Amino acid sequence: MMNIRNRVVIIGNGAVGSSYAYGLLNQGVADELVIIDLDKDKAEGDVMDLNHGLAFAPSSTQIRTGSYRDCEGADIVVITAGANQKPGETRLDLAMKNTEVFKSIVDQVMSHSFDGIFIVATNPVDVLSYMTWKFSGLSSERVIGSGTILDTARLRYQLGDYFRIDARNVHAYIIGEHGDSELPVWSHANVGGIPVDQYISMHTERYDEKDLEPIFHKVRDAAYHIIERKGATHYGIAMGLARLTKAVLRNEDALFTVSVLLEGQYDEEDVYVGVPAIINRNGVREIVELNLRQDEKDLFTKSVSVVKDAVERVKHY
Repeated sequence: MMNIRNRVVIIGNGAVGSSYAYGLLNQGVADELVIIDLDKDKAEGDVMDLNHGLAFAPSSTQIRTGSYRDCEGADIVVITAGANQKPGETRLDLAMKNTEVFKSIVDQVMSHSFDGIFIVATNPVDVLSYMTWKFSGLSSERVIGSGTILDTARLRYQLGDYFRIDARNVHAYIIGEHGDSELPVWSHANVGGIPVDQYISMHTERYDEKDLEPIFHKVRDAAYHIIERKGATHYGIAMGLARLTKAVLRNEDALFTVSVLLEGQYDEEDVYVGVPAIINRNGVREIVELNLRQDEKDLFTKSVSVVKDAVERVKHY
């Protein structure tokens, strides 16, 4: 009986790529992990370092550097390569320079008969997910952007901190652009199954609905504050990518707020943007269409228009 080995190829071994590789090893997600980077010395150094931790890992993983040839037969190719966001720079400022990088990367991946799933993490992730779909010619179900997976995790953390409840028992979504126009879906936020507004009304001596907007601002602006202090954000998104990878390889049918192609959902078309979607071995199984309040619909429409405008500036590259 033939052994099925799950191979993940990481393209880009910077802060996000190396943190993601570390997360995969620690969680025993993949059987094979291949790292591709222009800086071959650093990639080889990270591979050596990761391999030295195998004795402490939950399962055996074959970790090595490689080339685009390794994309043939790979289950997932994760792209973290590209220019980083600088202090004071928005994610959308990166659109053109990283579109040029992605054209080269995706062309090389597809030239080696890649037939798996792309996961895109580089910013602006909604724009680059759309361009990866276009450049690759793959069905949209097999191109997934990290979208607002991290923003959603940040919101759950901030709400958990505010309510003094484990973030894993707080459920809320950030949707739209992974960027300044994103929005919280307060109408679907809950604490242990109790809607957030109801939970606040049950504890008015401790909590106030007026605190929700500043909480969201902390989420929306988190990357700017982290970049200002340490130059890059990478641990949180790396853990999100590892979780998403696990959902694909283990065929989980798990729900994440990821960047996916809308084809009429939320009354939008031909745009990659962050919304809840069910993910399994085939990629995107289903987009979950939330029943939004009118104010949320309006904000989402504005956010989508921001992404579409950015795509228009680069799509004829």
